[in-house]
Amino acid sequence: MKGASTSLRWQKSSFSGGGADTDCLEIAATPTTLHLRESDTPAAILSPTPTTLNALLTTVKGAATPRR
Repeated sequence: MKGASTSLRWQKSSFSGGGADTDCLEIAATPTTLHLRESDTPAAILSPTPTTLNALLTTVKGAATPRR
C-alpha cells in the first residue's frame, strides 16, 4: 500500500490519549476499506477486509470480557 498514508485522512482513535501523545491507533476510511496504523510506525498500514476486521474485533472483545 505504498503512498497510501499520504492520500488518506488519518484520525486518532477516540480511545487514544490526548494532546501530543504519539502512542495511539490512527484510522482512515475509504468508501470500501478501513485502514489502521500505529502512530509509532505510520508506514505499517493494515487494510483488513470487513470479514477479517470483524473477526479481529470479535476476538479483542472476547479477550476483554472477564471470564466467570
